[in-house]
Amino acid sequence: MLEKAPTNEEMITLIGKPLFEVWTGLCDFIESKYDMDRLWNGGGKKWTYEYKYRRGGKTLCALYAKENVFGFMIIFGKAEREKVEAIRSDLSPEIQRIYDEATTYHDGKWVMYELTDTSQFSDMEKLLMIKRKPNKK
Repeated sequence: MLEKAPTNEEMITLIGKPLFEVWTGLCDFIESKYDMDRLWNGGGKKWTYEYKYRRGGKTLCALYAKENVFGFMIIFGKAEREKVEAIRSDLSPEIQRIYDEATTYHDGKWVMYELTDTSQFSDMEKLLMIKRKPNKK
């Protein structure tokens, strides 16, 4: 866990204002639908920061930031993968391709979307809505 979360200004400097707006829009959506703990970490070798949404030791999703890009990771368990298949035709071809190419491990399918603009935002919302039952609203 980071001792100090990055400021909005530091995030804008890192990923740029347009991506920061996508980042905050996705965070606002998640926070409006889910009651989750939020945790800032270093991003390991590939990313500068990791921002996780968790509850009860389980991660809903994680956002990752590095220079001029951010990633959005969702881990889908078996039942959740079935839900993805049920809405597959509602997802863009690019999102379907990234999902298909992601590795499935013993604990789920780890899918990383690197968002560079808002064009995939509605697909991310659809994937989040099947990930867990919302606790709010």
